[in-house]
Amino acid sequence: MSGHDQNHSLDLLNGTLWYISGCTLQLETAGAYRRIALFLIYLFIFTVGLLENGLVVWVNWRRRHSANGVLFCIINVSLSDLMMIVLLPFFMMEVTLDKVWLWGRFLCKVTNLFYVVNFYSSSFFLAFMTLERYLSLTRPSFPAFFPVVGRRRWVLSGGLWALSLLLALMENVHVDLLDWEEPGCYMIPETNHVEWYVAVAFLCLIFQFLGPAAVIITCNVLMARAAQTAPDVQGRRDVWLVHVYSLVFVVCWLPYHLVTILLVIDDIDPYILSCNTLEVLYFSHNVVQSLSMFHCVANPVLYNFLSKSFRRNLINTAVDYIPRAGAVAQVGAWVQASAPTGRGTDAGEQQQQRKLSNASTSQSDIGM
Repeated sequence: MSGHDQNHSLDLLNGTLWYISGCTLQLETAGAYRRIALFLIYLFIFTVGLLENGLVVWVNWRRRHSANGVLFCIINVSLSDLMMIVLLPFFMMEVTLDKVWLWGRFLCKVTNLFYVVNFYSSSFFLAFMTLERYLSLTRPSFPAFFPVVGRRRWVLSGGLWALSLLLALMENVHVDLLDWEEPGCYMIPETNHVEWYVAVAFLCLIFQFLGPAAVIITCNVLMARAAQTAPDVQGRRDVWLVHVYSLVFVVCWLPYHLVTILLVIDDIDPYILSCNTLEVLYFSHNVVQSLSMFHCVANPVLYNFLSKSFRRNLINTAVDYIPRAGAVAQVGAWVQASAPTGRGTDAGEQQQQRKLSNASTSQSDIGM
């Protein structure tokens, strides 16, 4: 249950809402359908996201020390999404029991902390990954943010995780288990409720959405332009795919932040929005929050499974676990299927293909 939902409940109990008798839209009867929808959304994200991100971490983990900056960020994004996904069984049970929390105060605070930390860290590493990819394509001589040699990548990575933890603690310090009719896990500051809700909402908006979105969209637009002006780039699929990266990030997170900001406006001035509007906002807040987690499903597909290098590494990693005789046969079949048909390519054609690969903006192959 979010702080805004809790604030709404407190106001109703205190009888302070001016529109109690003026609401014509009643969505309480749809609550059961919302719980079913939320449970199914969480179940889908948990099942598919756990499989996808587990495969990504499994394949890329062995290369974490030698990986370039793009792949290093991809590993961190997958770890962040994976840690968020393992919390979903708690959320599914909470939704099923209509916001009743059964696992005590410790898990109430820990699950919230893990969720918010990965809420920020996933966006941070996506932004740095996009920036690293842009620089590797357009500024090859520019020093990498996550170089293979030295400790710089570990220091920067640790700094991003530490910043995510700091931002999460600002909210988590006010998260606690409250026992009214039933125990629930809520964020309720002891004093200055509105000020805290507004501060947390705007920190989240700036650090989790606006900042990363500005980097992701700007770098992707510049990469698309660079690919279009390159004389040896023939495939337009990769150019459009770059814009899909930006679109998916915005589609996942914009509805959540839009609803949150509108609720913050109501916290500041309860007379701006109508009663029916607020009913829709409070009803949809948990829905858009659950839909935002679809990035845990989309990220592995966009940044890993569409990449030829990742699929090749996935096959090689899987082959390592197949008996030797069968492995040789499967590798041979895969190499034969992957080989070019016809009379082959000469040195000039090979060089042209290499240029196309280097100039391409496709998936995570850039700089890998």
